[in-house]
This record gives sequence, structure tokens and C-alpha cells, in this order.
Amino acid sequence: MDASTKFAQTLALVTTQLLRPLVRVLLRNGMSFNAFSDLARRVYVDVGMNEFEIPGKKQTISRVAILSGLSRKEVQRLLEEQHGAAKTEAQERYNRAARVIAGWVRDKDFTDTAGQPLALNPEGDSAGFGLLVKRYSGDVPARAILDELLRVGAVERLEDDRIRLLSRAYIPRTSDLDKLEILGTDVSDLIYTIDHNLQHGTADPFFQRKVMYDNLTAEAVKHFRHLSAEQAQALLEKMDEWLSKHDRDVNSSVQGMGRLRAGIGIYYFEENLERQPEEK
Repeated sequence: MDASTKFAQTLALVTTQLLRPLVRVLLRNGMSFNAFSDLARRVYVDVGMNEFEIPGKKQTISRVAILSGLSRKEVQRLLEEQHGAAKTEAQERYNRAARVIAGWVRDKDFTDTAGQPLALNPEGDSAGFGLLVKRYSGDVPARAILDELLRVGAVERLEDDRIRLLSRAYIPRTSDLDKLEILGTDVSDLIYTIDHNLQHGTADPFFQRKVMYDNLTAEAVKHFRHLSAEQAQALLEKMDEWLSKHDRDVNSSVQGMGRLRAGIGIYYFEENLERQPEEK
């Protein structure tokens, strides 16, 4: 078997592994193969048109057709129907809400002497929710951020009208739609990192690690689930504190060139490797 054939087989196997959990989500939520196939065509055309041009030459429909395996007519049709790939409203909402929660957790103006987030008055410029939003979400109205956090179950309104934080991270508790939107953002970031390391990993690697054992007891896994969540949250809060000091949306005094997006993500996984007894 030559190297190109082996590479193609490995790529097919890896793609199958990637698709299996995704297809599970799609089937559970009613997306048919035809709908998925149409989306895949659109993404092939979009990526081929915008990311695989020959340096110094304008990308053409014919080249995208060759890259994607689609007909020129199909590529033309899909290009005419595309509406761009700008940041969605959901992504912007996610980013702003997450920044507000992170500030609430770490900023001493909004925590008690033990470092726990205070319940905040919804209005007021003195250590109130309005000041928190102004400090960490720019010019977005405090009411809009509050409505969003209430909607996803990240905060609750107390009897005295103060706002109490229920989660130290932006994790929607009530909306499957929001969880799906986070799936799109987080998985694409992970695959982007893997793609970068495939191309530039020797000279300019992105950090990509995991730790795993596959013969653990249920008791050990239960303990590890809590241990990993606690320590991972602490690390993320530390990284968030550093990044916020260098983000111009949060700290307008930051000086420097360019505009980049960077971060670090941590996820927990668990799988039962015992064969389940067959039903009789």
C-alpha cells in the first residue's frame, strides 16, 4: 500500500470518527441526510472559494468545482445563495454574556471577602449590575444582558430584586438551542487547532493535550468528574483574568497591533466500555 492510499484510508477513518457523534446529534434533533448533504455542499464551496485560492490569482468557479468535486453549475448556484459567514448574533451574545459572568466571578468590586460573587442590584453605578455590564460588555444595555442571563438560567432574581449568579460560567441550563450553538463554536475551535497543528505543528504548535485511562472503576470516575471540573474551572478563571487585561473591549488602554481571537478550552469525556446485556 503506497503512502497516498494509506493517508486516504486514515482520513476516511478519522472523518467517520468525527461524524459519528455529530450524526447522533443531527438524528436526535431531526436533521435528515439530505439537509446535511446540502449544508456540506455549501461549506465545501465557501471554504474552497475563500481559503484555497492560488496566491496572486483570483479564485474561480472552475477551480472550486475541481476542489469540491461539484459541477460548475452547482458551485455557481450555491455562491449566489450564500449570505456570508459573519459572526452570528448568537456568538456575539455568547461572548458578551460570558465576559460579564467572568468579571462577576473575579472582580473584587463584585465579590465578597471570601471571593464569592455578590448578589447585585439591577441598577446603580456603585457595584451594581449596571456597572458590571458597563465594565465588561461595553455599550450593550444592562437590561439586554440581564434578560439573556435570566433566559439561559445563569442568574436568578431574588425577592428583594437583586440579581444572584447561579453559575460561574456561561452554561445555558434551559435552552437546547443555545447548547447547540455552543457546540458549533467549541467543536470548530478544536478542529481548527488540530488543522493548525497538522500544517504548522513542528514550527508553531498550538497546545493540544488530553489525559485518559480506559480501565477505571465507576467510583474513581465519579470522583474524577468532580475533581476535574473543580480544577479545570480554576484554571479557566485564571486564564480569563489574564486575557481580560489584554482585551481592548474590556481594557481600552491596551496598545498593540492587529485584532486576534485566542483562548483555551477544556472538556470532560466519559464512556462505558462494558458491553450491555442483550435484551431477550
